[in-house]
Formats: sequence, C-alpha cells, structure tokens
Amino acid sequence: MATILWIIAALLVISGIFAILRKQLVWGIVLIVVGCLVGPGGVSIFG
Repeated sequence: MATILWIIAALLVISGIFAILRKQLVWGIVLIVVGCLVGPGGVSIFG
C-alpha cells in the first residue's frame, strides 16, 4: 500500500511541476501540496 501511495504522490508532484511550467500556478501548487499529503512521508489521508 505504501508503494502505491508513493507512486501516486510522485505523479501528483510531477503533474504539479508541469502545470506550473504551463503557467497554471495555482493548480500546480495544489497538485504538489496534495502529492506531499498523500505520500508516505507526509500525512496520509488514507489512515
């Protein structure tokens, strides 16, 4: 389960970086923050 969360978090952060590069700053920041919250190193929203 931790591996799946880590992959999802990495995808969210990468998507956020690409969103910022495409001048979608707010959406990019939201994706990065959510990625940090979902990841095993952060506060997991799944318990």
